[in-house]
Amino acid sequence: MRAALFNGKANITLGERPEPRIEAPSDAIVRVVRGCVCGSDLWYYRGVNPHKIGSIGHEYVGVVEEVGEDVTDLTKGDFVIAPFTFSDGECPACLAGFQSNCSHGGAFGDGEHDGGQGELVRAPFADATLVKVPGSDFTDEQLASFTALSDVMCTGYHAARMADVKVGDTVAVVGDGAVGLCAVIAAKKLGAGRIIVLSRNPARQALAVEFGATDIVEERGEAAVQAVVKLTDGIGVNAALECVGTDQSIETAVGVTRAGGMIGAVGVPLYENFKYQSIFWKNVGIRGGVAPARQYIPELLADVMAGRINPGRVFDFEADLDHVGEAYAAMDERRAVKSLLRVSEL
Repeated sequence: MRAALFNGKANITLGERPEPRIEAPSDAIVRVVRGCVCGSDLWYYRGVNPHKIGSIGHEYVGVVEEVGEDVTDLTKGDFVIAPFTFSDGECPACLAGFQSNCSHGGAFGDGEHDGGQGELVRAPFADATLVKVPGSDFTDEQLASFTALSDVMCTGYHAARMADVKVGDTVAVVGDGAVGLCAVIAAKKLGAGRIIVLSRNPARQALAVEFGATDIVEERGEAAVQAVVKLTDGIGVNAALECVGTDQSIETAVGVTRAGGMIGAVGVPLYENFKYQSIFWKNVGIRGGVAPARQYIPELLADVMAGRINPGRVFDFEADLDHVGEAYAAMDERRAVKSLLRVSEL
């Protein structure tokens, strides 16, 4: 089958991988309809994080082609959303709602398992992992939003949930990438009264406002902290959603959060100098990590189907598999918020 292959820093090509087959009775084989490039993919694309050479991509939606004999909830022809991690649904982490920490799970496109930037994927623990979408005649807009649910929308929602965003809260979103923009949707969904987005990009600012942002702050670093504190009459925000993962972004999140507030941190942490003391002395809490997308997808899918949210709007670049390298380059060069891959049709 055709699949995007990681060959080293800034080297993504289309190549061939063996077609997946049922290896365990709980497996399913999914034909990918839409995939995408994740901001976290850029870390190994840029040579920052290591990644095994091979098939890549952890976000996809598609049609079930085959199921193992123990799969009871899915059949051939079902349209499904795959969370970016697979899980058995039975271990203590899964039962606690943190399927991304499953004792027997893993991630798609991790070098051990083929990913969603290819034509077919083997999905382990199919009943527990894949989420069936009712219906079959979906628009391109819906397909884009379903794809966003495989990771970025759930990750933005995780930030808001971990920061304990409540009705009427003032929230700051640090990061204007796809996750940060989805965090705006999440904060609005949870009832935030004021949503301050840190962004310098006019197109991303406009999308943030469309999603529910009430204020835009263009400054960076200490200047951004001062601007947000001024906007909040010297108090700071109830919750900061940290969606980047750098020293500057986490330090900004700490700086804008009021005493006793909470930070929801979902940016892949690449901290080198950040010190715990900065949150200790402010009595600021910090929670977050890898989003348990499988927990959130059903709830967010209902919102998409009802037209309450449209996270697929974060995709502003589209390519087919033949041009997957361009999809990566567009995001790396910040010409795109997020790249959608059109792999096949319904």
